[in-house]
Amino acid sequence: MEIDPSTTKYLIHARISADGIVEKPDVVGAVFGQTEGLLGDELDLRDLQKSGRIGRIEVEISSNRGKSEGKIYIPSSLDQVETAILASALETIDRVGPCRARISVDKIEDVRISKRNKIVERAKQLLNELIRESRASGIDLTESVRQSVQVEEIIHYGKEKLPAGPNIDESDAIIVVEGRSDVLNLLKHGIKNAIAVEGTSIPKTIAELAKDKVVTAFVDGDRGGELILRELLQVAEVDFVARAPKGQEVEELTQKQIMKCLRNKMPAEQFVDMFNIQVPQKAAEADAPAAIPVPKQPEHPIPQQEPVEVHAKPEFNSRQEERRAAPERGKKLSADQEKLMNMLLELSATSKARLLAEDMNLIEEVPVKELANRLKESQNKISAIVFDGVVTQRILDLAVDKKISKVVGAKLGNITKQPTEVEVWTRDDLA
Repeated sequence: MEIDPSTTKYLIHARISADGIVEKPDVVGAVFGQTEGLLGDELDLRDLQKSGRIGRIEVEISSNRGKSEGKIYIPSSLDQVETAILASALETIDRVGPCRARISVDKIEDVRISKRNKIVERAKQLLNELIRESRASGIDLTESVRQSVQVEEIIHYGKEKLPAGPNIDESDAIIVVEGRSDVLNLLKHGIKNAIAVEGTSIPKTIAELAKDKVVTAFVDGDRGGELILRELLQVAEVDFVARAPKGQEVEELTQKQIMKCLRNKMPAEQFVDMFNIQVPQKAAEADAPAAIPVPKQPEHPIPQQEPVEVHAKPEFNSRQEERRAAPERGKKLSADQEKLMNMLLELSATSKARLLAEDMNLIEEVPVKELANRLKESQNKISAIVFDGVVTQRILDLAVDKKISKVVGAKLGNITKQPTEVEVWTRDDLA
C-alpha cells in the first residue's frame, strides 16, 4: 500500500466483508456512490479527492467460498473532526455491487505520530553513527598528538645515538630496555628515563652511565630478553632486573603491567641466582680487582682469623668450601644460631627479611626486594639479617658498611669476596 505523504495527516483503517464475490473497483465505487450527498458539499468525497484533501482509496480484498473480505485505507488531510465524520460515514455502506456488505472502522491513525516515531528511530541511528565517528576521530587525534609528542621527546644519546627519554641525564636512575619501541611505550606512560641498547651488543655509553647511576634492566619475557640481560651483566654494573611477563615484550605492555614489573624488580645478583642465568666468566673478572679476597697472603692471616675462631670460618677462602665442611664440624648450635634457624624456617616461602638488634629482637620486617635499599636507609643499629632469599655480594658489602655481624639466607649466591667480619649462614649450615 502506497500513501501520498503530502496529503496525509490521518489514515482511516476499515474492514469490509461481503456476502458474495466483489472486486476492488466495486468497493471503491460503493464508497463514492453511497456517501455522495450524505455529508453535504463540503465533505463530498469526489470534491475532496479532486482538491487533494483526501488521497487515493486503497482496497485489499480476497474471496473465499463465495464470500469476500478485505481492508480499506483512506488517507486524509482534513482536521480530526472532519476525518472522524468521514470515517463514520463509511459504516453506512450496506451493499457493494449486487452483494450485501458490512464496513466497520478499526481505527483512525495519526500518521504524524508514526512519522515522529520513525524520525526518532532514525535520529538515534544517525546520532550513534555520529558519536562513533566522533569518538574514533577523537581517539585517533589524541593518539596522533600523543605519538608525535613522544617522538619529539625521544632524544639520541651518546656517540652511538641511542634512543632515550629526555630525563636520562637528570635522573639518578635509568631503565635500560632493548629497542626504540620500548622507549616509546615507556614514554607513553610517563617514564622518561629509559634508554635502549639497540641490539645484543651493549654500547659503551650504557657501561659509562652504569658507573654513576642506579641501573634497572627491563627486558622482554622471552629468550631474546635473557640474551640481552646476559650481555648487559657482562659489560655493565646492573643494580636491578625487571622482566616482562613470559612471552610478552616491553613494547606491548600496558601501564599497569609496566608499573607491576618495575615494582617487582629484583637485585641483579639475586635474579641471576634465582633463575640460574649463566653470566659469562669475564663479567666476574671485570669486577674482580675490587673484590679479590686476600686471606691466603702470608701477612696477617692468623690475627684476622682469631676473633671469629668460634665459628671456624676463616680457615676457608671460599664459601662453597665452608659449606662442604660444615657437616664435618658436628658442633651443636648455639642459642643465637637456634633462634636464627627458627626465624629462617618461619620466613620460608614468604620472600620477607627480618632486621635484628644485638639482643636478637626484631627491629623491622621488610620484603626481600626492598632489603638492600632498607639497609642503606636504616638508622638503627642492626646486628643480624635473616631473609628468605639468596645471599649476594651486594648484601654482604652492605652488611660490612653497616657493621652487621650475621647474615642468614636461604642459600648462597656467587660470592667473589667473603668478608671476615661478617658471619654468613644458610639453611644447610644451620640444619
